[in-house]
Amino acid sequence: MQTAISPDAPHGVRQVAIGPERDGQRIDNALVTLLKGVPKSMIYRLLRTGQVRVNGKRAKPDTRLADGDTLRIPPVRVAERPEGNAPATGLVASVADAVIFEDKHFLVIDKPAGVASHGGSGVSHGAIELLRAARPQEHLELVHRLDRDTSGVLVFARTRAGLTGLQAAIRAGQVTKQYLCLMLGHPSKAKFDVNAPLLKSVLQGGERMVRVADNGKPSLTFFREMEQYPGARLMQATLGTGRTHQIRVHAAHIGHPLAGDPKYGDKEMNKRFREMGLNRMFLHAAHMSFELDDRAYSFSTPLPDDLKTFLDVLAIKGKRLVYSRDKSRTDF
Repeated sequence: MQTAISPDAPHGVRQVAIGPERDGQRIDNALVTLLKGVPKSMIYRLLRTGQVRVNGKRAKPDTRLADGDTLRIPPVRVAERPEGNAPATGLVASVADAVIFEDKHFLVIDKPAGVASHGGSGVSHGAIELLRAARPQEHLELVHRLDRDTSGVLVFARTRAGLTGLQAAIRAGQVTKQYLCLMLGHPSKAKFDVNAPLLKSVLQGGERMVRVADNGKPSLTFFREMEQYPGARLMQATLGTGRTHQIRVHAAHIGHPLAGDPKYGDKEMNKRFREMGLNRMFLHAAHMSFELDDRAYSFSTPLPDDLKTFLDVLAIKGKRLVYSRDKSRTDF
């Protein structure tokens, strides 16, 4: 079992027993998580000068740890965390209460909308930081990501085997991911796919944008109509590839952007939907399934209450709602 290292602990030599959650992990990556607050430059200096040892032997940055190893970490000053940097108790509780599955390898939550997958870019605490705060004795790693405004299935690994195994399955296209989304307008077909390459770029202000471009990465999304609403359609979107903002950009590309999408959507329709109660992007990660070590995993979460309530309102009050830019394209 891995011993916990606290920023407030005495800064002497530490002996860390490596557990199965770090089996096969590079030592430099392990030290980054074990020595939070320590610059990477210092970590590599400790490794170069032989101050970090595994089972008594000097370790190189690419040394891989194994279950049962003993890791020696020399005295090092860990940057103190600023006061007030701890996540709000309510946020921690909201994510801790969202757990829908856990076993030896994985922990799965139904991520609430408005919570980022991880901290950064102006976000102090994402789902991974909140879960670690709720379960300080556990080793948790984020396997994949969801946009901040997207709710639904989010998977964390509790073991190294779970992390590397599932990420390898994702890269190999062996994971099924299905979303529920509300498309503006009326696509001309109830079932179609969008096969359009996507190119990611960062604008001058740091905003990340994705667009369809011939020199982009191959990207494929399968859409299927689930329910009809005035001026919109509830669709199931199954990923053929897993590119950044893929569903959102593919939907906008065919002339039927997602309701409430602030980046690729229709501003006028978003305003009208806000007046009807839709206060975020209508995109929910409803299902994820895969196989690992001869075991089948399948996780599903229903539409959250805010989206269900909006659909009820749309069905009643949206009877005269028309998406004026509906292109009714047939070349999806």
